[in-house]
Amino acid sequence: MISFASRRRRRTKYYRYCQYARSAKSLPRAIEPEDVRHLVRLTRVVRDKALILMLLRTGMRVGELLRIRIQDINLRDRKVIIGESEKNRIGRVVYFSDDAKRALKAWYSERDPNKEILFYGTGNNPLSYVVVRRMFCGYLEKSGLKGKSYTLHCLRHTYASELLSAGVPLESLQQLMGHISVETTRRYARLTDKSLSEDYFRAMSLIERGEIHGEYR
Repeated sequence: MISFASRRRRRTKYYRYCQYARSAKSLPRAIEPEDVRHLVRLTRVVRDKALILMLLRTGMRVGELLRIRIQDINLRDRKVIIGESEKNRIGRVVYFSDDAKRALKAWYSERDPNKEILFYGTGNNPLSYVVVRRMFCGYLEKSGLKGKSYTLHCLRHTYASELLSAGVPLESLQQLMGHISVETTRRYARLTDKSLSEDYFRAMSLIERGEIHGEYR
């Protein structure tokens, strides 16, 4: 006879497996291109614009960006050295675009030069996640996007989806994202795979025109 403790352990294992299966199969959520442009246009505060564009153009996790110091950034080469990943403790290099560089330079001209942290809070402490989340939610509300349930992490998903759509190889994106397994990165490929929709609509056009023959079995 199976004891109560044994049944409880089995239920716990099954619950954890279901949780893992759901998280492993769930697709990341990217922000629609027009919504991204609208959000960036409405971000007028110099610090906020630099922060949002750095998340959007580097794919860094929020916690990683908030720990970045001035010495970690190479403006000339448009790259950031992440000494240690937030999740797997492995360092990597990420790059940023011209618009992010312009936003950073504007922030450099306003920020306290005595602060070591790029986006600082009180003292020389990093800006807190709560403050950044509140700021982002404020811009979502201002831009009329609050109802779409976008989160800060969606900026990272958007980065990955846009790079894949622009032709960046999966293996390169894996390194830029800091994923240990390429299978984690492959979830984004399912978001951007145009061949599936092309195959479907090509077949459906034949079906709608009645150009398939044979009998259903």
